[in-house]
Amino acid sequence: MTGDGLQVRAGLVIPDDELRWRFSRSSGPGGQGVNTADSRAELSFDVERSPSLGPTHRARALERLSGRLVDGVLTIAASEHRSQLRNREAALARLATVLAEATAPPPRPRRPTKPSRAATQRRIDDKKRRGQVKRLRRPEED
Repeated sequence: MTGDGLQVRAGLVIPDDELRWRFSRSSGPGGQGVNTADSRAELSFDVERSPSLGPTHRARALERLSGRLVDGVLTIAASEHRSQLRNREAALARLATVLAEATAPPPRPRRPTKPSRAATQRRIDDKKRRGQVKRLRRPEED
């Protein structure tokens, strides 16, 4: 996170005013502090209506995150730490990771190849050798 927004990848920064925070009481460690401090952090980002995402990044993110979005909004919750500040940092890091993976370009298509003639011959020789071993294990026929 920089002073002016969340750096997702080179050329993609989410401004702070597009991120919505919500805090609530967290379960887990913390003793009496759990009952009083709102340390659980929920970070929401509207993927569908965000002006900081270009059409290509938005289309990729909407397609890849379709199971996690509610009305086009991605919500990340963090409650693993005792302090609200650390949970905020964890939520920001998680959001950056999720968005970076969702907006990444697709992998290059695999160029089909075929086995070399020598590799094919080795495979056939191994099969013959294996068959011979199994044949030698058989009991002799009368």
